[in-house]
Amino acid sequence: MTATVPETADLEDGAERGRKQGAWKSVVIAIGVVASVLGIGLAVVIGTSGITLADVAQSVWLSIFGGTLTGDLIDKYPIIIELRMPRVLLAFAAGAGLSLAGALMQGLLRNPLVSPFTLGVSPAAAFGAALAITLAGTNSLPPWITIGSALVVALLVSGLVLSLASARKLAVATLLLLGIAMTQLFEALTAALQFVASENTLQAIVRWTFGSVNDANWNDVWVVGIIVAISIPLTLWFAKDLNAVAFGGDDAARSFGVNVGMLRLGLIVLSVVLAAVVVSFCGIIGFVGLVGPHIARLVIGSDHRYLLPFSIVTGGLLLLVADTVGRTIIAPAVVPVGIVVAFIGAPIFINLILTRRTAMK
Repeated sequence: MTATVPETADLEDGAERGRKQGAWKSVVIAIGVVASVLGIGLAVVIGTSGITLADVAQSVWLSIFGGTLTGDLIDKYPIIIELRMPRVLLAFAAGAGLSLAGALMQGLLRNPLVSPFTLGVSPAAAFGAALAITLAGTNSLPPWITIGSALVVALLVSGLVLSLASARKLAVATLLLLGIAMTQLFEALTAALQFVASENTLQAIVRWTFGSVNDANWNDVWVVGIIVAISIPLTLWFAKDLNAVAFGGDDAARSFGVNVGMLRLGLIVLSVVLAAVVVSFCGIIGFVGLVGPHIARLVIGSDHRYLLPFSIVTGGLLLLVADTVGRTIIAPAVVPVGIVVAFIGAPIFINLILTRRTAMK
């Protein structure tokens, strides 16, 4: 009897510590959500039009519930609702989707250096867009054709990689090697299209591959936002199973009753769809899927019940800041967000590697 009392006390103390940590992490996530809302509002305000947070709040209220425009808001309303708000929301949603996809991939493959682009999603989408632009030639091309071509090619290539890897029971090494091979192949194919393209076509291809939210509209926001919103509860539902795979490995997860093969296949497909949709609408945006989850992991830990929602916050804010910097640093010229996020993300990622080795384990 005396031996069981300390053990019971230890279990109770451990459970109490777990509850306190969970409560603290929930508070951190709530703070992140509030910071995201404020960040979106500030990103809309920043610029040369003299817009205030009160103008943003009033414009959003009028766009939802209706009303009469008065005073300065007559001129500011179109800038807020039709120009800046779609751009800001698309940047946040794209960053959130890429970061969530990166957190899923890192957990499923138990490798902190992978991202959705590891499977060749990004170069495949770039080739799909470049192919559509090249075939159109000098003809004006509706945006949805480029978007659709990029999305279809990215999904087909990802499906091919997953199908080939499934023959090896979705071995991690097989997925990574196939992804590297597809990346090299489609980068070469895109380069070949650029080599034979006319000057105008080449400019269009290069502009798309920079990664940008310059032409954001509400349709883009709805599509990307809905995909991300649907993905959040799906991933949280399987967070405990993902913890079992990430912390214990496949064998330990199976001992807990986790269907590792189906879990890995389903969540990888989800992460690929997230990345493919974002890349198709916004072009190639690197580092967010790598850096966003790492920043979240440093702040909130590796428990995917908290890491996944906080990765959404960190990724969304990272891309939001990058876009805001890009459109203001040398205004009125706009630096594509893909370039800015690389300048921001690369030093952060290098610092994480060199100074926080424990976060990489």
